[in-house]
Amino acid sequence: MKTAEYYLLDVFTDQTFTGNPLAVFLEAGGLETSTMQALANELNLAETVFLSAATGPNHYSMRIFTPTRELPFAGHPTVGTAHLLAELSLANRAQGVVLQPPIGELAVSYNQERATFTTAQPAILQDSTIDRITAVELLGLDIHQVMGDSVIASFGLPYHLIELTDVAALESVHISTTTWASAVVPSSAEQVYLYVIEQHGGTETVVRSRMFCMHASICEDPATGSAAAALTGYLASLQPDALQCRIHQGVEMGRPSVIHTAANGEIKPGYVKVGGNAVVVGKGTLYLK
Repeated sequence: MKTAEYYLLDVFTDQTFTGNPLAVFLEAGGLETSTMQALANELNLAETVFLSAATGPNHYSMRIFTPTRELPFAGHPTVGTAHLLAELSLANRAQGVVLQPPIGELAVSYNQERATFTTAQPAILQDSTIDRITAVELLGLDIHQVMGDSVIASFGLPYHLIELTDVAALESVHISTTTWASAVVPSSAEQVYLYVIEQHGGTETVVRSRMFCMHASICEDPATGSAAAALTGYLASLQPDALQCRIHQGVEMGRPSVIHTAANGEIKPGYVKVGGNAVVVGKGTLYLK
């Protein structure tokens, strides 16, 4: 019987059973797209990665699937895959690795246990269809807990960015499925990223966040690199100085994560660096027909 082996990692964390789980299938280039989608659906993780054999030294083609669709780009699969390749000595930490999802090449560097990549394209920013009143209805909050109208930011996967006043507001969010259906589903972005800035400036800006999306139903993600990049790209557009962020996510889910981002300064305008740790937590085999 034909089999497919995968590794399981927790990403944007250095502790097992925290952060965001990720499955990575190696040398999966021979699999049909429908098989990849079926495997991702079977594992039912936020994302599953399928790598082809190396296309050159430290270069790998990568495809990313949720349980229901393929993505052009995602952050935690990029960081997790780079970490796994280094752990298995399939990538050279000193030289880095280049991953090639559909959106374009992502060059990943290593600094001790942290893997960091630069987005493949500049941030795309636009007005959001979710105004302040709609956000209040969507999140089940009071008007004073929402800091104005939201915006949409994207590096290939768009997010409504909604700033809240404090962590208490973030913790008390209760998503309205009715408002989601009327305001989020028809929009150009079906992901909502909530954030609170706990500390401005200094050596880094500290953020608490939550991310909600819809697969079969509305669900929450414990660590979202592409959303952290989108937020950083937006914040960087508001000021010209070098920006470094430490973003905490997943706390409310019991799966705390830490995402490090940077923009401006020596980084090309509009682009963002995203980095984090990861740990390998297991290995498995699925049987194919």
